[in-house]
Amino acid sequence: MLETGQAFARAFATEPAATQMYRRYKWTALLGVSFCYLFYYLGRQTFGFAIPGIQKELGLSKEMLGWVSASMLWAYALGQSINGNLGDKWGGRVMMLAGAVLSFAANWATSFANGFIVLLLAWGLNGYFQAMGFAPGSRLLSNWWGHRHRGFVYSFYVGMSGFSSVLAYFVPIIILGTLGFDWRWIFRLSVFLMLFGAIVMFLVVRERPEDLGLTGPADEKSPEEADVDGAIDSTTSGARYRAVLSNWRLYATGLSIGFQNAARYALLVWVPVHFLGPNWKSTASVIDPVWITVALPVGMALGASTNSWISDVLFKSRRYLAIISYMVLAAIIALAMELVPHGSLIGIAGLFLCGFFVFGPASSFWALCPDIFGRRLAGTATGVLNFISYACAGIGEPLIGRFMDHTGNTAIIFPIVACLCAASAVSALLIRR
Repeated sequence: MLETGQAFARAFATEPAATQMYRRYKWTALLGVSFCYLFYYLGRQTFGFAIPGIQKELGLSKEMLGWVSASMLWAYALGQSINGNLGDKWGGRVMMLAGAVLSFAANWATSFANGFIVLLLAWGLNGYFQAMGFAPGSRLLSNWWGHRHRGFVYSFYVGMSGFSSVLAYFVPIIILGTLGFDWRWIFRLSVFLMLFGAIVMFLVVRERPEDLGLTGPADEKSPEEADVDGAIDSTTSGARYRAVLSNWRLYATGLSIGFQNAARYALLVWVPVHFLGPNWKSTASVIDPVWITVALPVGMALGASTNSWISDVLFKSRRYLAIISYMVLAAIIALAMELVPHGSLIGIAGLFLCGFFVFGPASSFWALCPDIFGRRLAGTATGVLNFISYACAGIGEPLIGRFMDHTGNTAIIFPIVACLCAASAVSALLIRR
């Protein structure tokens, strides 16, 4: 073991200084950007835990709160279509930090809402600011990592966003339960971690290898990426948008991820409402429903950490096969979840697997952006694709809230999710590459 370590040290020592420097900074980029995004969801995925308190204090229906949630998702979608391109222009470091600072302020504004309109506007504005994170971060990573490692990189990055969902569940539980604060403090306290993560990222990460006199990963490209980088003028915003919007694969991928993201947010927003209903504290159960809900984001985090990697290892970078396999399994499990009673041990396993397979394909979807469009267009492509995905997710929120109001049955969320997953699997067939 000691000899192996010494041999590795000797091999590393004989590397050119530029190679060592590149290795160090590309890992710093991956870890720094992922660390930042580990806390980003604390700025936008805490709303479901605030819904019971908002309903009680402000007297709003689930349908109205569905519109509030939709306002954030649609503003996020709009922001993605703009901020992904700005990430290509201005860089990921500046965009991610600015998004965290502005989202911090918008969350505090949301906490002071005293009616539907103020809540709608403040939370919607927060959605736009939150859109300054993911696509610019994706562009920054594509500056440092080439096609050969892209499955691993996006599994890691999107996996951290999954663990961000875990934090977005744990922190509100602590604020509401352990600390005993009301719903307004969810929006005030959670976002300090988000701001901290963004500041750390900004200080340690560098935007691109060329800034340090190093050569980027131009020799590691997918076949489509090599063609795009050689043929497209990406020096202006208009040229970047034209290149992305003229590629039919964008729309095939957008249709599939639209259904997948609608299923994901249906779970994130409404599962706490289902398991933490008005009388959840007095409900007799084997295990506290609060901790059952945490199984969902844990499953999402681990699922996203595997799918893109599996697409490389098992399917030779044919990412649509990894997407379809997870979506089919997600649909089956979601149908079974409708029958699971509150507080059961089966609910933990079911929600874990549901989250695992619903969110897992996200890493493969995002790896497709630089695969198809090249690293010079990665931010714009990611932003436009995210616009489509969140526009679809936003459509579902008020509809689901309306179904719950009219049926009085919060378990209806699971057959809805199953249908969305099945639609994503079918539409993923169009992505074939």
